Amino acid sequence: MKTIHTVKELQVIIKQHKKEKKTIGFVPTMGALHSGHISLMKRSIKENDFTVCSIFVNPTQFNVKSDLDKYPRTLDADSEKLAKAKVDYLFAPSVKEVYPSGTKKSVKVNLKGLDKLMEGEFRPGHFEGVVQVVHRLLDIVRPTRLYMGQKDFQQFTIIAQMIKNLRMKVQLVVVEIQRAKDGLALSSRNVRLTKAKRKWAPIIFKELKKIKRSMKSKTVDEAIESALDALGKPRGYEPEYVSIVDGYTLKPIKKWSDSDYIVAATAVWAGKIRLIDNIILKKS
Repeated sequence: MKTIHTVKELQVIIKQHKKEKKTIGFVPTMGALHSGHISLMKRSIKENDFTVCSIFVNPTQFNVKSDLDKYPRTLDADSEKLAKAKVDYLFAPSVKEVYPSGTKKSVKVNLKGLDKLMEGEFRPGHFEGVVQVVHRLLDIVRPTRLYMGQKDFQQFTIIAQMIKNLRMKVQLVVVEIQRAKDGLALSSRNVRLTKAKRKWAPIIFKELKKIKRSMKSKTVDEAIESALDALGKPRGYEPEYVSIVDGYTLKPIKKWSDSDYIVAATAVWAGKIRLIDNIILKKS
């Protein structure tokens, strides 16, 4: 695996590969890699001639500076994992490389309100930063396929809208959530959980599965209320939201018959660590 730090060097390599008609898989990350990330790499390697993984802790998608400062930076360990997975190129740029004109310039995309719901309600400006950095990275890498994980359901839905609106020539591939044996969705934040908080973390997926099982016995509101109540019972746990939405628009549904594509999503505070998860309830 070759590690690259500048846009110029990466684009010279990509230009040569494109000249040879090779397909490019791209996996953008912020590092602190786990097996969920590696599943994206393996999918890309399987489906493309070569794979680029970026590690860039994007400052524009953090609402609180302390969260940016605390975000784990483990480039050496991440590099070892990527090399073991047989990724071809690691792109690890500086902020100046990604944003040579500064970070204030944003991408104008009509997201049709997708950024205002669910996560957007609690993290204003977050998705503007996500769109900004993914657009910039796609402009640098110019991949054939872009790989993202289902865990960040709202994020990949928004990026799909950006790709559609801007008519970008890239295929978005969404890879299913990777979980620990007890059901907790893998996340870079999990390592920051205390032993006690980690013990209770499986309740999140447990309650999402319970929603799916209750579709015939409870109303949408009843299912949400039950999940919120259960998620708030472990000591130090506080659910921020439980949403049951249309998988395309992310708008809340009122009845199970309102949509052919329904997703339940949640964000839960486990002490000072914010965990998110989702489950597809129905998709025709």
